[in-house]
Amino acid sequence: MTSSSSAVSPARSPGKMSRRGRGEGPTTYDFRRPIKLSREHVRTMQIAFETYARSCGTLLTTRLRVVSSVTLASIEQLNYDEYVASLANPTVIAVVSLEPLPGSVLMEMSSSAVMTAIDHMLGGPGGPQPERPLTEVEMPLLRGLLERMLGELRYGFETLVDIQPQLKEIEYNAQFLRAHQPGDACVVATFDMKIGVEECVASICLPFNTILPVLSRTEAVVLSAAERASRDQALRNLTDGLSAAPIDVAVRFQPIRMRTDDIVDLRPGDVVPLGHATSRPLEVTVNETVFAHAVPGNQGARLACLVVPSPKETSPKESGRR
Repeated sequence: MTSSSSAVSPARSPGKMSRRGRGEGPTTYDFRRPIKLSREHVRTMQIAFETYARSCGTLLTTRLRVVSSVTLASIEQLNYDEYVASLANPTVIAVVSLEPLPGSVLMEMSSSAVMTAIDHMLGGPGGPQPERPLTEVEMPLLRGLLERMLGELRYGFETLVDIQPQLKEIEYNAQFLRAHQPGDACVVATFDMKIGVEECVASICLPFNTILPVLSRTEAVVLSAAERASRDQALRNLTDGLSAAPIDVAVRFQPIRMRTDDIVDLRPGDVVPLGHATSRPLEVTVNETVFAHAVPGNQGARLACLVVPSPKETSPKESGRR
């Protein structure tokens, strides 16, 4: 049976642009492995990745000083081994962490596109480039470019979650990279990338378990600029209100234990001995929570206390030696 919206597309040819979803016709749908991403989830991710693609295209144009473009081609759900099988060898794969989200994200670009980008950064004309490992001079240039692209990824996802992308390592052979288990579900975003005259396909692979909780939250809604400004203003008002709210603060001696009949027999003028040492500061509490220590005093005609450093806790061994 066939369906016009598929989760799996044929493997792409290395380096050249793949025209997925543009007149290819219906593709096979596997009912034994149904799609878990809902249409709303796909739409939400589409907006985030399209924002990333536009800003990334602008970044490449200004950074490489050559007309470049990045457009979102598709969003698919694949198993990790299927994604790895679709990659060319060699290729450039950046392993990225998206704090505070768990797991590792893969950002892949063809070797020809990477070599073309580096050639432009070094003042070259671009064009066909040899496929070879990067030198010690070229690797920092690539890392700097990838880190700038990761900054644009953070901008694209800011309406969903505040992430801190960090580049961990760069690999050339996907078969040697075991970032996930072969059967793990992944969400793969594919991009048509053009750097000067060089055209290629790039991709971002996110673990399904990493991105699904973000998409399932009620906050995962694209807000307009006015709605975002209103939410930020409400947060500031709430923070200011809590900061100015009055609370009851108590300064107390160390509590003592008394029998019930002694408490009932208390009369004015009776003296109750306290077990609080004169060298021990008083406790400053809010709602039975000790947050500071102080010594008693006065300010003019009013009682007051002076906040002092908290006393160090005495270990059981030290207590036994006293």
